Amino acid sequence: MSDALVRAVRDAVAQGEIDVVVPDEALVFSRGNGVFESPVALRLGIDPRVVAERVGGTVSGPGFVRVVVSVQSVVDAILGDPEYGVAKVPEQQWDEWPRTFQNPGFSVRYAYARASWVGRWAEELQIDRGPLDEARPEELELVGVLADVPGRARQAERERDARPLMFCLERLAGAYHDVHERCPAIGPGTARAGRVALAEAVRVVLGNGLNMIGETPRERI
Repeated sequence: MSDALVRAVRDAVAQGEIDVVVPDEALVFSRGNGVFESPVALRLGIDPRVVAERVGGTVSGPGFVRVVVSVQSVVDAILGDPEYGVAKVPEQQWDEWPRTFQNPGFSVRYAYARASWVGRWAEELQIDRGPLDEARPEELELVGVLADVPGRARQAERERDARPLMFCLERLAGAYHDVHERCPAIGPGTARAGRVALAEAVRVVLGNGLNMIGETPRERI
C-alpha cells in the first residue's frame, strides 16, 4: 500500500498536478477488514483527492486517503512475493521460556509452526491452495494484520527499533491462533483450500518477521 501511494504521488508530480518532493514511503494505518488509511496528502500539504483517485481510494476524516483492499488480494500479494514485508530491522528476540501463550515469543513461534503444519497436512492430503470464499470475522481480522506487517517493518527500520514489528507479529500470532482453532483449514470433515492458502500466507509473513529480528523459524516446536 505504501508503494502504491508513493507511485501515485510521483505520477501526480510527473503530470504537473502537484509540486512536492516525492517521499520514499507513505505512512499507512490498518483499520481492519482490508481498510487502510494514510496521512500522506496531509503531510505533503496537497489535495488528498489527487492521490486517492490514482489508487482507487476515497478521502476520509480530515484528509486521509482511504483504500479498501480485498482479502484475496492481500493473500495473493503475499503468496506472490516470498520477500513480503522484508526490511532491515535491528535484531531483537523474545525469551524462549516459558512455553505458554502468555509468552509472546512462544505465541509467535508456535503460530509459525501451526501454519507450517497446515501446509504439510495439505500436501499429504493433496489439497491445493485456493481462493478464500466467505471469510469469517476472525479471518478478516487476520488478513488486516497481515497487510499491516510491511508498514510496521518499515517503521522498525526507520526508527532502528525492532519493537514496532515485534508487536505486530504478536498481534498476527494471536489472530492466527484464533483462526486456526475456530476456522480450521483441515479437520474432521473439513478441507478448505482458501484456508490452506491463508495459512501459507501466515507462514510466509511470520517466517520473514522472525528472520528480520534474527531468528531461524522452526516448523516444529
